Amino acid sequence: MALDTETPLNSLGFAKSPSETRVVVAMSGGVDSSVVAAYLADQGYDVVGVTLQLYDHGAALAKKGACCAGIDIHDARRVAEERGFPHYVLDYENIFKDAVIDEFADSYLAGATPVPCIRCNERVKFKDLLETAKDLEADCMATGHYIQRMMGPNGPELHSAEDANRDQSYFLFSTTPEQLSFLRFPLGHLPSKDATREMAAQYGLAVADKPDSQDICFVPNGNYASVIEKLRPGAAEPGEIVHDDGRVLAQHDGVIHYTIGQRRGLGIGGLSEPLYVVRLDVDKKQVVVGPKELLATRTIPVREINWLGDAPFTSQKEWHVSVKVRSTRPPREAIIRPLTDNTAEVELLTSEEGVSPGQACVFYASEGSRIFGGGWIWRGY
Repeated sequence: MALDTETPLNSLGFAKSPSETRVVVAMSGGVDSSVVAAYLADQGYDVVGVTLQLYDHGAALAKKGACCAGIDIHDARRVAEERGFPHYVLDYENIFKDAVIDEFADSYLAGATPVPCIRCNERVKFKDLLETAKDLEADCMATGHYIQRMMGPNGPELHSAEDANRDQSYFLFSTTPEQLSFLRFPLGHLPSKDATREMAAQYGLAVADKPDSQDICFVPNGNYASVIEKLRPGAAEPGEIVHDDGRVLAQHDGVIHYTIGQRRGLGIGGLSEPLYVVRLDVDKKQVVVGPKELLATRTIPVREINWLGDAPFTSQKEWHVSVKVRSTRPPREAIIRPLTDNTAEVELLTSEEGVSPGQACVFYASEGSRIFGGGWIWRGY
């Protein structure tokens, strides 16, 4: 009787030994991606670390709370040296500016509230960097994102992270099936960030206690408006703060200083009711304010949809799912009504406040952890 000589799958899903499996690790210099690289190297994989120089070329921005800056490149390189695998720094500054920063500025000027981290994953990390990984003859690319890739009956599926507090699915909804087949997320099953830091300590990584990045990497102080003014000089044109009923209440220094749902810092005190930014009219240079109930939305137009369901998006008139319309909010029950292969109208079963163009609308299974993709919220005209 012949022996079964079939090679078992390794932990990354390949029927060969770890030493014969090359994996490119996208290293930001933070604790998450550093742990992924150290863990895979410890498992015996042929690890290649790659860090992207995205902005601030030349002068290192050594500021806590920002990623992808000079000090982070240094930290990533040190992890690679200590763990004994090659590390490359790739200058993606022009790609990043064209694919992420310019759109961020333009959409902000158009009154939207953009999420550049999603575009960075979609257009830089999971596109150009992924192709670079293939050029390096890698079998797969691993990242430190908190999300899970699980094999389903129709191929790899995207699932929320085990730790709901760390889940990054909102920022990864645009991952395509083709990208998902090449990507690996070794941290998605961990119970908490503490578990990641414990692993970092076990591997003796100097970044074990490094603070998490909080801000958008090219907006390290959280001041979006100042960045927009540098990118688009003269963009902060003054205008009027107008009540929804037509009353002019005050003047402002530029629409870019306001976001939908904002209540504080409007400079219009002395009124009997609290007012919120309910609309930004860029053409008229108006910030429109009104009572909180005007923020409530139930119908959301969505475009540029990336669908990760098993059946074609337009194969059903309705999809009953849950959706997130901001990264910090829990999923809400909703009905998706496809209009085309990549546009739809989303109806929330209960209204949501402060739904803003430029944010993502991400689709989740009503039960379980699967993610069905998502799209971008727009005004619908």
